Amino acid sequence: MRYLVRARIKPGREADLLRAIDNETLGHGSVAEGEYLRNMKDAQLCADRTVRWVEVCYCPTPLQEERPYWEQYFDLTKVQDAHDRRKCRDENGSEPWACGDCDCTARLEQKLKASGAPFLDSLCDRKRRAAASEGSAATTHPGPSSERASAQGRR
Repeated sequence: MRYLVRARIKPGREADLLRAIDNETLGHGSVAEGEYLRNMKDAQLCADRTVRWVEVCYCPTPLQEERPYWEQYFDLTKVQDAHDRRKCRDENGSEPWACGDCDCTARLEQKLKASGAPFLDSLCDRKRRAAASEGSAATTHPGPSSERASAQGRR
């Protein structure tokens, strides 16, 4: 099944989340390990300051496996079906594991992209602004192009 996830990043966890993304350790130990990085690559920061993404999950309870990993960095404010369960080929049993390659949420994902700014870019911008306010941006942190290149290289 695919879910639309809405979350707010926990105060003070931005740098830790960015580090976990940069080091590719986000979700380490989970059976869905690589999915976390894909989710962050596709996530959007919306006008209401929520981060939103579409997530594939095969658990009987939505995000049962993923929730503890996400809750290290986010307050999950809403997790809802991204499309009609009756039409989900995995959920209705017509095609097990169909969600991995399914395009059932393509329109939703396009709408999501148009509704906000790329979350990774916003996260890198926040880090850069925080470093600049400390007066150490030029000496201890890479510039925005290298941060974005690093984040985009994972996409």
